[in-house]
Amino acid sequence: MKLVTRIAALVVVLFSAQAMAEKVAVLGVEEALLNSNAAKSFREELKAEFADEEKQLVALEKQARELRDKLQKNAGLASEEDLKQMRMQFQKAFGEYQRRGQAMQQQRGQREQAFIAEMRPRLDKAIRELLDTEGYDLILSKQATVYANKDTDLTPRVIELLNKQ
Repeated sequence: MKLVTRIAALVVVLFSAQAMAEKVAVLGVEEALLNSNAAKSFREELKAEFADEEKQLVALEKQARELRDKLQKNAGLASEEDLKQMRMQFQKAFGEYQRRGQAMQQQRGQREQAFIAEMRPRLDKAIRELLDTEGYDLILSKQATVYANKDTDLTPRVIELLNKQ
């Protein structure tokens, strides 16, 4: 029941805001950032930056898989000492694979956050330009809307403005 009440309150607030606002639009902020030329260049730069690490990670994964297969293949044939040695080799390779994979993900995440922080002023400038030139009273998050006419979507125009900067 609480959920229904909250949804009803949200609908009332949205309709009230729209009733008072004359010019309303929606904007996919993340979509605009990710589809800009700067984001495309950033993805290429990131791909090049992490290419060597990704190759090493693939090699570690292959090594761990081969050790696992060898262990499974020799499970009933090898001595306990040999099995113990194979398990240790597998665990070491798999542990290194996991450690490096997590480290790389963390580094990528930090670089992506830095990119978003760098792009935020450019995004704000593009939105401000649309507000000033076209006089929008209300811009809603595209993700928070149930339905919006495609003519009210500012995302493509924001991408164009980001690409001009």
